[in-house]
Amino acid sequence: EPIQSVAWPSHPIIASGQHVVVVGGGDTASDCVGTAFRQGAVRVTQLDIRPQPPEKEDKLAVWPYWATKMRTSSSQAEGAEREFQVATLEFIGEDGQLTGVRCCEVDEKRKPIAGTEFVIRADLAFIAIGFAGPAATGVASELDGQMRIVTDSRRSKNVEANDRDYKTSVERLYAAGDVRRGQSLVVWAIREGRQAARSIDEALMGSSVLPR
Repeated sequence: EPIQSVAWPSHPIIASGQHVVVVGGGDTASDCVGTAFRQGAVRVTQLDIRPQPPEKEDKLAVWPYWATKMRTSSSQAEGAEREFQVATLEFIGEDGQLTGVRCCEVDEKRKPIAGTEFVIRADLAFIAIGFAGPAATGVASELDGQMRIVTDSRRSKNVEANDRDYKTSVERLYAAGDVRRGQSLVVWAIREGRQAARSIDEALMGSSVLPR
């Protein structure tokens, strides 16, 4: 089935005959790769900002964390070209149509390496990088600096809110889930969303029967 566009439901996204670029190295990116191939993409390139993992994992070196090693999903095995330690700099287009993606190599701190820029042909691009932080436009910009944004240990920029009632630095504005704690599991989003809903209900009604 064609990928349905949320913004323009009458214009399904079709990868057939397209040069596709997928930005991201996780499961969602792999799904995009597989779907593009099943729809008949001419070429699929996957860009990952992380270094290429080793062929063998060293569980003792990283325990209790997940040991990384070079893994190839069934989608990637269909013929995806994978680029590691590559940053996406710019989407290039002509007359409103995507024509390419400008990239560069990065060092171990994910800083661009001078003189390594290159362009990949792209008719269609998918951004599958997970939650990248609150948008700089919209509510954040309209509040003109009133809403405090903090940077966590993963360099993710999050909305500052406490974990008791999820209030932010702006009156009557609450934050929960990824926007508060950074990219995480959906179970945390569900839990914090419920707790924030209870806190809002208490603020409006004086008490709440909503579960925590």
